[in-house]
Amino acid sequence: MNEIKSLEHATLKVPYEVFNKKYRNAQRILDVEARHVGSTATELDTAAKRGDVTAGEIDTLLGGMVEKLTTMKRKASEAINEEVQAANVCKKRLDHLKEQAEALQDPAAAQTSLNQWRKVRLDRMLVDYFLRTGYYDSATKLADAKDLRDLTNVDIYQAAAEVERELTARRTARCLQWCADNKSKLRKLNSTMEFNIRIQEFIELVREERRLEAVRYAKKHFSTYEEGQLRDIQHCMGMLAFPKDTEVEPYRSLLSERRWVSLVAQFRGEHARLLHPARLPPLTVTLQLGLAALNTPYPFLYITWSMSGIHKVCFNESTKVSSCPACAPPLNALARTLPHAHCSHSRLLCRISNEPLNEHNPPMALPNGQVYGEKALKEMMKEHGSITCPKTKEVFCMKRVEKVYVM
Repeated sequence: MNEIKSLEHATLKVPYEVFNKKYRNAQRILDVEARHVGSTATELDTAAKRGDVTAGEIDTLLGGMVEKLTTMKRKASEAINEEVQAANVCKKRLDHLKEQAEALQDPAAAQTSLNQWRKVRLDRMLVDYFLRTGYYDSATKLADAKDLRDLTNVDIYQAAAEVERELTARRTARCLQWCADNKSKLRKLNSTMEFNIRIQEFIELVREERRLEAVRYAKKHFSTYEEGQLRDIQHCMGMLAFPKDTEVEPYRSLLSERRWVSLVAQFRGEHARLLHPARLPPLTVTLQLGLAALNTPYPFLYITWSMSGIHKVCFNESTKVSSCPACAPPLNALARTLPHAHCSHSRLLCRISNEPLNEHNPPMALPNGQVYGEKALKEMMKEHGSITCPKTKEVFCMKRVEKVYVM
């Protein structure tokens, strides 16, 4: 259950927030339509009390009432359908999470069903990771192939992808609308997204040599500012005194096209923060937890990639275990920065067979100091008539091998 609480918080939070937003939007629409109907009913009642009212006027007012009621019914039906769809998504995700809880509580549950659930969760984590890192097409294809639309946030991120495409095309209207729609939540997060978009619009006016319009724009949007924004506004004002091809900092950086790339990255991060309070995706958290549980203080070979080629950092490859994810590239690059696993009891393994070294397979020392399991050495002796040390390639006979006692 702790695993569910730790990793699946966003799985339920996001559809609940969508459902809550649909509910409040439906309530607002119905309130507006109810006021329209009430206003028309008041007009009808006032006209009916007049003694000189004609049948034509009553007919017109009744027609207006019917039209208002029809509009109200249509909008109410649309709003309720959207609420039902959002509620169904919440229910499907709850049912999905209950499958694991029921399987864990039932000892007779088949292991295959639990493994299948875990496979679905891995696919969900991959979709979530793709969405949060901007690989929207890959996320959509995986979600459609595995039928995970209702268990993932693909539809929500598709709207975010549209905003990103608009920013990439140097258009800010969609992003500003998104900021307006989420103004209260962004304020709670101390987001600077809208402010940076306003700065960029000012920069574009300067880049187009429309400096007088830029001054008017600054008066409209920068007349009030929050703590920490004054320095950026001062830089914008200073930009008016320099040509657009200036090499003077910070104006050269402000006029750089790379600012659009940073705006896209900021929007992606802000959108993820709105949906997921956790800084890291569940896939990254799970992967780090697993690697930390396997990570040991013994060094291993670590390979880095750069523009100049492949580089090997000086680690001892002889301590690497072939079946250990923490020892295998590229995961060892992640494991290297993680804390070591807490292990109160050591578990010795034979480096030839990977079998445990215990009373059934006692450790045996070769004359060169290398230690292997007795079973592996006997098997090597049986096949080749001698023992060849895998590390040094020295050859020994069984008589020179001594038993090792672990205290």
